[in-house]
Amino acid sequence: MLNYAAVFFVIALIAAVFGFTGIAAGAVGIAKVLFFVFVVLFAISLIYGLLRRA
Repeated sequence: MLNYAAVFFVIALIAAVFGFTGIAAGAVGIAKVLFFVFVVLFAISLIYGLLRRA
């Protein structure tokens, strides 16, 4: 999932270079959402792993 966030970030950078602001804004929005979903899933799995060891 972090891979998808990175891909959309690269798409946003390329679109920004060419001046496609609408496409760049959309790709940045998708990348942000995917990044935060990844962070939340990572935190949940980290807490679950710590609780399982105890």
